[in-house]
Amino acid sequence: MKVTEKPSSSYSGAMTPASMELKNERVAETKAKTDVVSGLVLSVMAGAFISMGATFMLVVKSDAALPFAATQLLGGFAFTLGLFLILAAGAELFTGNCLMVMGPLAGRFSWKRLFASWALVLLGNLVGSVLAAGLVLAAGVASANGGAVGEAAITVAEGKVALDWGVAFARAILCNMLVCLAVWVGHAATSVTDKFFSALLPVMAFMAAGFEHCVANMFFLPYALMLQATGTCAGSVDLAGVVSNLTAATLGNLVGGVVLVGMSYWFVYGRGRSRG
Repeated sequence: MKVTEKPSSSYSGAMTPASMELKNERVAETKAKTDVVSGLVLSVMAGAFISMGATFMLVVKSDAALPFAATQLLGGFAFTLGLFLILAAGAELFTGNCLMVMGPLAGRFSWKRLFASWALVLLGNLVGSVLAAGLVLAAGVASANGGAVGEAAITVAEGKVALDWGVAFARAILCNMLVCLAVWVGHAATSVTDKFFSALLPVMAFMAAGFEHCVANMFFLPYALMLQATGTCAGSVDLAGVVSNLTAATLGNLVGGVVLVGMSYWFVYGRGRSRG
């Protein structure tokens, strides 16, 4: 007999994984019902939030006096700003919304509705990231630390476009496994502090390891192109490399979030349970 489970807490006060899966289904259903205009605005905001975290990270990376491990860890800590704002303030991020796959798997809404939502959010994230890149350029952030911030932006972007497509794809799978785990845990949060700490370690880990996040790259790569086009910084980032990286990162993020987290947790905790 099927049993409808209600969200519950374990003895520790934290939600159980089964309850977290049920909540994620309900969150997915709510997101799927969001109207197009609201969804687009929230997606643009998410792209901007991630871009602010990326800009914060570039400031850290501009300090050549820091050893490699410290640069990676502190840069990851700074980048956490983006996901924390999305979890705490509310916005629609494509990579985190890979967890919405639980909705159609549970029969809560159609696959067509899922794909339409993903497409809208991805577009909004791109718009928000590019607009943020333009504002960061106009604000002259690249000139900070004697121009080292701009040089750090070029270095980061050049490293991304130089990646083999398969390597970028694999790094993107690992990246969004961690991002979706952060979002998954964040849905169990009961305070702003909980949301911050749910994002902190997974985001620090993927940034420190150099994994590929498609929405972050929608800021890093256009920003580098803008720096080059305006003569602010010299670099070798080209459009072909940008397209290659973004396609690999987007598809890899889909696999990591949808398969390794969304489908896996639904299979364990949601399969065979009636809607609740």
